[in-house]
Amino acid sequence: MRVGSRQTGGVSLPLIPAPTVLTLADGEQYRVPEDGELVVSGGFGEVGEDASYTLSVTAERGIEFTANQSAGAQAASATAMQLLELSVDGVVPALEIIDAPRYPWRGLMIDISRHFFGPDTLRKVIDLAARYKLNVLHLHLTDDQGWRLEVPARPELIERSSSSEVGGGPGGFLSVADLAEVTSYAAEQGITVVGEIDLPGHTAAALHAVPGLNSDGEAREIYTGIDVGHSTLRLELAETEGFLADVIGALVEQTPGDFLHVGGDEVRLLTPEEYTAFVRHVEALVLGLGKRPVFWQEAAPALQDRRSVLQWWDSNADPAEVIAAARRGHQIILSPGNRTYLDMKYDASSPLGQTWAGLVDVRDSYDWDPATVIPDLPPESILGVEAALWTETIETEDDLFSMLLPRLVAVAEVAWSAPDVRDWEAFAEDLPAHVPLWESRGLAHTERPLPGR
Repeated sequence: MRVGSRQTGGVSLPLIPAPTVLTLADGEQYRVPEDGELVVSGGFGEVGEDASYTLSVTAERGIEFTANQSAGAQAASATAMQLLELSVDGVVPALEIIDAPRYPWRGLMIDISRHFFGPDTLRKVIDLAARYKLNVLHLHLTDDQGWRLEVPARPELIERSSSSEVGGGPGGFLSVADLAEVTSYAAEQGITVVGEIDLPGHTAAALHAVPGLNSDGEAREIYTGIDVGHSTLRLELAETEGFLADVIGALVEQTPGDFLHVGGDEVRLLTPEEYTAFVRHVEALVLGLGKRPVFWQEAAPALQDRRSVLQWWDSNADPAEVIAAARRGHQIILSPGNRTYLDMKYDASSPLGQTWAGLVDVRDSYDWDPATVIPDLPPESILGVEAALWTETIETEDDLFSMLLPRLVAVAEVAWSAPDVRDWEAFAEDLPAHVPLWESRGLAHTERPLPGR
């Protein structure tokens, strides 16, 4: 049942993401107390798995929910807050919602390497992600332009390679305490932080900080451009294995959850044999430390353990190896560039963004089905959907949120809701009701006519 923009008792009710079933009691309403305190009562019961929940609003009892797990309680809380924030004069229509996510991984990747964004901005990102029922914040912590993760055993990484970024900006890094604060804040809202150390390519910052990672033993120059494919680590060098153990071990210790991202994309300086050996070394290292490794799609033919996950991103590339890996038992995270890469320009006039995956407007981010986006990909292999925001052209917090909004809302609904409860026209009609919420939080957003309207 598609929610759409429902009218009852004079109250408009846009709910994003769309729940599986929503029924409204015509004419009945719940009025939030004048002090603005929203009281949500609930408990745990057998209503499904993971983030499943039921939620009801009645004039007599207010807002109540039942959830099977804490993730469901978080999702119910997000819906309750959305009901309040989108209400008119504190009036919420009486309703009942039965809801469950389509996919367990509903993520957002933020690149803090090309341009650095610290804990204050990340808390705002977490607040936004939680409101739309995302449950993974993937932090791209290292790249050619800067190293953003404090590794206590390797202080030279932040001492030498954190104060740079694209265009020569000041950079920055997340201390152990910073990352602990961010992961704790995220966990309070049902979001797991998954850190990424991109390997073996995208490593110019590491090659600058640690001379022994270079074949000639000389530190590489600081890099502040945006080209890719010009840096790599090499397993045959004596320094490399110890470096990998130190940095991956530090990220394992500093991040919760079952997953750790280790990159693997755009490696152009290794032979296929060298690349395969590197991927397998890192795969075994991460698994040995108790986490499941996530790799970008290029690693597909090299993976050996079914616990390893692939993230598909390049919508211009042949997905045959990804399909083959899925058939071997690997789970897949879908981040097609032409749908979910929110650093792509909205249209040709957009002042920010890139175009390698095409122009990505709001409808592009909304109007697709993960189950069919890669023909012949086994639907049961799909772990989830993740939006991505790379920051080559993103310099300020306003830049960041103007690229996320409104497209992140569209991706969030794709990750949560099945196609039979989604409808573009209803979504486009509902979306403007969310603008006051963003503006009340001081979040920039892109204002342009919605396509298809």
